[in-house]
Amino acid sequence: MTGLNPQQQEAVRHCDTPLLVLAGAGSGKTRVITEKIAHLVKRRGLPAAKIAAITFTNKAAREMRERVARLLRGPEGEGLTVSTFHSLGLRFLQTELERAGLRRGFSIFDSDDSAALVKELAPRGAKPDAIDALRGLVSRAKNEGLTPEQAQATARSAREREAAELYVEYQGRLTAFNAVDFDDLIRLPLQILEADPDCAAGWRERLRYLLVDEYQDTNTTQYRLLRALAGPRGAFTAVGDDDQSIYAWRGANPENLEQLGKDYPNLRVIKLEQNYRCAARILRAANVLIANNPHLHEKKLWSTLPEGEPIRVLECEDDGREAERVASEIRYLKEKHGAEWSDFAILFRGNHQSRPLEKALQVLRVPYHLSGGTAFLDRGEVKDALAWLRLISNPDDDAAFLRAVGSPKRDIGSTTLARLGELAGQRGLTLGRAASRLDVVKQLPARAAAALDGFSRLIDSLRERSERLTAAQLLAAVVEESGQLLALKAGCAPAQFERRKANLDELGQWFEAVRGGAGELAAQLALLSHADRDEPGNAVRLMSLHGAKGLEFGFVFIVGVEEGNLPHEASIEEGRLDEERRLMYVGITRAKRQLTLSHARWRQRYGDRFRVVPSRFIGELPAAELHRVGHDPEQDAQRKAEVASAHLATIAALLGD
Repeated sequence: MTGLNPQQQEAVRHCDTPLLVLAGAGSGKTRVITEKIAHLVKRRGLPAAKIAAITFTNKAAREMRERVARLLRGPEGEGLTVSTFHSLGLRFLQTELERAGLRRGFSIFDSDDSAALVKELAPRGAKPDAIDALRGLVSRAKNEGLTPEQAQATARSAREREAAELYVEYQGRLTAFNAVDFDDLIRLPLQILEADPDCAAGWRERLRYLLVDEYQDTNTTQYRLLRALAGPRGAFTAVGDDDQSIYAWRGANPENLEQLGKDYPNLRVIKLEQNYRCAARILRAANVLIANNPHLHEKKLWSTLPEGEPIRVLECEDDGREAERVASEIRYLKEKHGAEWSDFAILFRGNHQSRPLEKALQVLRVPYHLSGGTAFLDRGEVKDALAWLRLISNPDDDAAFLRAVGSPKRDIGSTTLARLGELAGQRGLTLGRAASRLDVVKQLPARAAAALDGFSRLIDSLRERSERLTAAQLLAAVVEESGQLLALKAGCAPAQFERRKANLDELGQWFEAVRGGAGELAAQLALLSHADRDEPGNAVRLMSLHGAKGLEFGFVFIVGVEEGNLPHEASIEEGRLDEERRLMYVGITRAKRQLTLSHARWRQRYGDRFRVVPSRFIGELPAAELHRVGHDPEQDAQRKAEVASAHLATIAALLGD
């Protein structure tokens, strides 16, 4: 444990009672978790296979696994579980198929599959907003751990009753398809563990110590799952920070921090308050800001790092001028400090703010990466190939059937599929099983029936061979024999075809690098979030404040720091100002060396130009730590001249290209 401070060492060594580690931003929480895993194995004699570390993204899990591998070499680390909550739930369901009412090869419905099913089941003529609301209520019921029947019994309004009835049908369809959605990966294991003491005892023996990262982001079912796995003994360490709880909108429940103490009266609380990331000025400002929020456990971050420069506050005429100034500042700072483009981040409250920033960066030839764009696994050709693999693994996956049968297009149109659906419904069959039945296919038009028969025979052939082929070999067979590659070549310009083919090649390389059958790997891929898929390279990061959590950069720009935007007007109206302040705190504490805040005097929205005022959060920051550009003419003139000179040099170089 060389290099750990006293509080970190205490958190690593404490194993005999439940532990909550309140880890402030940049306080080394990941190192505490990885060192504790090594301590449990090397000092406490607990086999790595009996330990599970749980976090919220596959990217974080991968990084944690790599760190642990440097501490536990060879057989010491074999069998260790480092995963997301959803991946752990998937493992549970794959192990407890019978208890979960599932069959081998079950599918995971991604958000698109789920949305399509809700749309199909929603009342005829329902508008998109109403469908989204129904889907949100079904998801909320699942995240509260409710079965369809419990949701019906507890519905309080007409809209909730409508959603509960849809939940019954929705879950029935998933059962028929031998499928689960993302919410079920938590709800179903929880339901089984709480209802079956023998199963719970078996899993507590299987996983004898739990470590949970980003604990403040857990929702109701995730906390109950932790409690069910840990049992009364409470062999766990929960690591979190109430000041970084910013996901209430997607079900996170920061009150779980308080609930932990109620459920485990012998809970030990250790605070990590030394920050290893931020310059001292940035940290002092963050402390003053977040002190305006109420706290169950008071803490104050401190640092031994240099003071750093004052936080710059830019007031700009409008969003276009704001974007130009930020882009110019980045060019200037990169040259001044010899920094990489990846040392810079521009953070905003909403994705709509990225457009003028992209334009300004493009003008100055600044490479950038916009998080939340079309990710690799969301590309059409990749999703098509994965649908074939899902269907080969699970013939009851209707969502996969509908995508695979149309990629590439064949003589099977929407009318044929609608008729197939009717015939399947009459016989209680899924679409894939109905398509392979002669008595069903013969009732369809001859041309469509022949195409459907050929499709089913190919799926059956690939399924039969899948036992002998590796996942990468099966993917190659699918891409070739399905006609997908030929269709891409026929429908794309040569350069576009090469790019799309390269995406399929990359998928094959991924399959070659990991173990498991194609269906299992497709299920794992379905769990990856956009954050897991982003590979920005050496580029300026453009991202939302929510998306920046867990990251750090040398130079951070937070744009649009205005009333109505940050804090957002909806949050002000709904009384959620504390969460908006935490969001601002998260943004500030991403910066290691220098932080710049910008706001405009005028904004453009829906074609109208309107006046805006600086955010109250700027007013809550200590004046001594700020430099308001325009308030110190001598200093500003020098900086302005330097930035302008760098800007002109860049333009001249571009004109000379």
